[in-house]
Amino acid sequence: MPLFSFVVAFLLHLLLFATAPMVTVIMEEMDLSHAEFGFAFSAAMISLILFRIPWGLIGDRIGYLAALRIALPMAATFAVLRAFLPSYPALLLSQFFLGLGLAAVIPCLALLVKEWSPRTLGLSTGIYISGFAVGNATALGLTPHLLEMMGWRQVLLIYAGLAAVVSGLWWCLAKSAMKSTSEFQLKNFGRVLKDRYTWVLLFFVIASMGSYDTLATWMPKVLEMKELDKALASLLPLGFFLAGPIVGFASDRFQDRKRVVTLLGAIAATSIIGINYAPFPLLLLCLFLSGFTIIGVLTITLAAPAEHERLSASVGGVIGLVSSLGNVGPLVMPVVFGFLIDVTGTFHASVLAVAVLAGVTFILGSRVSE
Repeated sequence: MPLFSFVVAFLLHLLLFATAPMVTVIMEEMDLSHAEFGFAFSAAMISLILFRIPWGLIGDRIGYLAALRIALPMAATFAVLRAFLPSYPALLLSQFFLGLGLAAVIPCLALLVKEWSPRTLGLSTGIYISGFAVGNATALGLTPHLLEMMGWRQVLLIYAGLAAVVSGLWWCLAKSAMKSTSEFQLKNFGRVLKDRYTWVLLFFVIASMGSYDTLATWMPKVLEMKELDKALASLLPLGFFLAGPIVGFASDRFQDRKRVVTLLGAIAATSIIGINYAPFPLLLLCLFLSGFTIIGVLTITLAAPAEHERLSASVGGVIGLVSSLGNVGPLVMPVVFGFLIDVTGTFHASVLAVAVLAGVTFILGSRVSE
């Protein structure tokens, strides 16, 4: 089951970020602006925002096993349809319904980890987070090479086929000893909303998801504008991959999360700004550190509810809430990033905006008491 958590997380980011290296070809075929392409990515974020809370509640009620038996085939179906739809409005619609299925993943994986790895929550959370990174790296690193051999629709169809395989394996092999994995009740939703620490976690998720997803979506284009190889964008998910287990393991051993988050926030802001100005060898380090630090904070954030005294009985609902509303970041920031490129003619202001979002949120948020 921990292996399944990795594979399902891999699938989520593979499907979400598959279009990132396709910016130029999709923009040319559909005659889109940068902002319009950014919204094509953000369309999936709308459904993630709307449906992660319901999926979290469903997971609490019927268990993550049954919830993903519904959600994974749904995601696979719309991933297939995305490869065939001919127009920009149809692409937006397919992205929205793809997000509807994928919205179940994070709440359900948090419940899976709570059942199977209660003593190593940080490390186990880091393991499935590293699955997100591998999916992201595959999308950013492999897709440009596949595009040299086939059209972008064929690439999306291959990835959709993989989603169908994972859905079948989940139906056949996944297991759980718990039908209801949480004590969370709808009537307690107000209590969770009033808890100050829930809002700290929410702002961390907004900043981390918004910053990382924006950089991952636009970094191939930024590197293209720098006249560099777009595949170098895979250094972002490499940092993502290592951050999960390393920061997760450290959080299981050390309890002072505030200092860790403060340090990660300072390094994140510095490394993201370095994307603008660092010379080539140092630029590679900045890409890696940007992914590592942003996802390091996300790892701590997603593991925190299962360890927290007031929130541990409501893991599915809490993770559903913060990961749902947290997608305000991925919804807004990619569009803002593209808009600033349209207005300024360069990527510098866009990258700086991401650095400010990550650095300020992580550093100030770490000062709030639990």
